[in-house]
Amino acid sequence: MRAQARVRRNLVTVVTAVGAAALLLAGCAQDPAEKPDAGAPADGKGKTTLTVGVFGAFGLKEAGLYDDYMAQNPGIRIEQTSIERNENYYPQLLTHLGTGSGLADIQAVEVNNIAEITATQADKLVDLGKASGVDKAAYLPWKWAQGTASAAKGGATVGLGTDIGPQGICYRKDLFEAAGLPTDRAAVGALWAGDWNKYLETGRAYKAKAGDGKAFVDSASGVMAAVTGSSAQRFYDEQGKVVYKTNPAVRGAFDLAASFATDGLSARLQQFTPGWDQGFANGSFATVSCPAWMLGYIQDKAGPAGKDKWDVAQAPKPSNWGGSFLVVPKAGKHAQEAAKLVAWLTAPEQQAKLFEKRGSFPSASAAYKLPSVSGAQHAYFGGAPIGEIFAKAAQGVPVTVVGPKDLVISQNLADIGMLQVDQKGRSPQEGWEAAVKAIDNALDQ
Repeated sequence: MRAQARVRRNLVTVVTAVGAAALLLAGCAQDPAEKPDAGAPADGKGKTTLTVGVFGAFGLKEAGLYDDYMAQNPGIRIEQTSIERNENYYPQLLTHLGTGSGLADIQAVEVNNIAEITATQADKLVDLGKASGVDKAAYLPWKWAQGTASAAKGGATVGLGTDIGPQGICYRKDLFEAAGLPTDRAAVGALWAGDWNKYLETGRAYKAKAGDGKAFVDSASGVMAAVTGSSAQRFYDEQGKVVYKTNPAVRGAFDLAASFATDGLSARLQQFTPGWDQGFANGSFATVSCPAWMLGYIQDKAGPAGKDKWDVAQAPKPSNWGGSFLVVPKAGKHAQEAAKLVAWLTAPEQQAKLFEKRGSFPSASAAYKLPSVSGAQHAYFGGAPIGEIFAKAAQGVPVTVVGPKDLVISQNLADIGMLQVDQKGRSPQEGWEAAVKAIDNALDQ
């Protein structure tokens, strides 16, 4: 997975309509790999034990959802195992699915891997769309589609979404003011509403007046990912054919993002590196494309000095970055009970609690009407109504065609292609050609 996708849950404080909660949004797991979580009941006699395999600090246990379920269902005991990083977890999951052994009753799947799961493993997983208590209408259509296999593969909904990463634009009010730009979040969003090219135009206007050496964006790669994420078709077509080279949306996103580098609007930082972290602390850039879970990351890296300097506005177009799913292997010992647990864990009420306690934005749109989501505000970001902002973004994300090698393509576009333009001064055409060569080599393996 891309470096930025490895960092999922960092500490952030969110003020909601029902109170304040400490939210963990991006970071590595504290759970020991392949070991049951500490604190599980020692005596499981007479109970059905359901096992859950996750990666990182997934949040379900930390938010108390397992304890809630066990209290409501005294005959059930839940044990979780966690592997710290998804890049170690996911290959093992594929191996276990292939052999039909070594599987937990419930397994987590990261969004960058769900297309491969639905394309190659759907026959080995329970159709959760038919599970008791699951209401398709309660979920975002595009998130539901991501967890559903194609008609050619049986059309089963094998993954139910836990969380998503709808994006906004986080910006420094003090840097905008110094450049003569508005600072009110509604006025800022209006600068680029509906058009990523207006975001570029705003950057040019910012540079013309900023005069303090502060860049407009953190990186060209971050812009490219946000723009690409707002397109319905990206790297594959509806028939499963790789089309990134001929899809104007992909090349357009690449060229637009490259303009931020060639026009001198980028801080030329690579996301989720020490230099990028320091950039938040130093105020090295005025804006960054930020999904809901990144707010905690910014708060952590910018520190107390950044409070009330950062704010968040709507992105030019709705886009998503991040999220996960739960699946139930048919080979599990308790598939029926596991499916009931997944249905409960991903229901709107539990997703709202997960957001309140851990900051994971709900993939169940029915949760957006609940006070803990609809009234959520972020004190660090000037009291920004994050529940309202990110719910609006989430509901506008298109149903995207996803493919099994989306991650390979996006990673090489960013780390091979765009990074050369942003950091090494290569031309956009040279960067594109380098990325295409790397992607084609990777897909041929």
